[in-house]
Amino acid sequence: MSETARVRARALGLAPGIFPPGAHNAITDVAGVRVGQVTLIEGDATRTGVTAIIPHPGNPFQDRVPAGLAVINGFGKLAGATQVAELGEIETPIVLTNTLAVGRAVEALVDWTLARPGNEQVTSVNAFVGETNDGRLNDIRARGVTREHVLAALEGAADGPVAEGCVGAGTGTMAFGWKGGIGTSSRLLPEALGGWRIGALVQANYGGVLTMDGIPVGHELGRWYLKEHTDRGDADGSVMVIIATDAPLSDRNLTRLATRAMAGLARTGAAFSDGSGDYALAFSTHPGVRRTAERRAHQAIIADWPNDRMSPLFQAAAEAVEEAVLNALTMATTVIGRDGRTGRRAKGEAIDLDALRAVLVRHGRGA
Repeated sequence: MSETARVRARALGLAPGIFPPGAHNAITDVAGVRVGQVTLIEGDATRTGVTAIIPHPGNPFQDRVPAGLAVINGFGKLAGATQVAELGEIETPIVLTNTLAVGRAVEALVDWTLARPGNEQVTSVNAFVGETNDGRLNDIRARGVTREHVLAALEGAADGPVAEGCVGAGTGTMAFGWKGGIGTSSRLLPEALGGWRIGALVQANYGGVLTMDGIPVGHELGRWYLKEHTDRGDADGSVMVIIATDAPLSDRNLTRLATRAMAGLARTGAAFSDGSGDYALAFSTHPGVRRTAERRAHQAIIADWPNDRMSPLFQAAAEAVEEAVLNALTMATTVIGRDGRTGRRAKGEAIDLDALRAVLVRHGRGA
């Protein structure tokens, strides 16, 4: 199996959906959104990291963005979730990391928020931190992620292309029995449908029967959940999905948008198993819906895209999430680590792109 020339899904002929991607085919195609990542590969056991998403260049606490949360299977440790569900907004950047690093990430986000100019009187912060368990390849009990790593991801956040595969919070993750990771994608709506942008970023660490743009890749490559009725290992895990849009959506319609992200996961063959945490958060960056300090203090008219024009956004979200997962898989490389439960050497094998190309050719795709 070749570990060279890892490529994104589109380079293999996989282009889910009907809408075109943005310039970077990434969540950062939504103007103002920035992503920062810290990858921790230390010794023979630490394989983990941090991925941070900042919604806009201003002060996220003072200029809060509306948000909606969808949960299919709630086996997770999602910090800040109940306040998002209650108030329909986020007031910090979004941080993704491993399960046992959530506490440290919350502390770092609180420190980062309190240090922003204008937050000198703040006494309560709802830090939003998502996670997946990367203990198959990472010595998760060693708790390698520190406050400083989270702060470095936040301070290093930038627009433009986003690194994918075995980076940041995806360094030690697995998906469908292969090496998973961070993936991202975007979609552009035509002007007749609003001209809005949708971007998705996933932390892929879940399983099922892998399907890539409608092609039963997992079945054809002989690796899938419940094969011979004994293999549970390829289904349990978790997935975090973050969706950004510049459409002026209410928190209610953002919740609807986040729910449609699950359609994108389903198209990849997700099992949504008992031990999986399946979460999606959607937020809007549109200036007309930001909940500024002035708007929170006084009654204000807020822009709101109508319900009967939401369907194209739903379609775009599902497409972007599906392709983000495919990118996480095709960009990932094989990782050798140490199982956090047994202490034994562990291997996360990247999907063989040559074998994948052969499958695609049999289905009339690729070169």
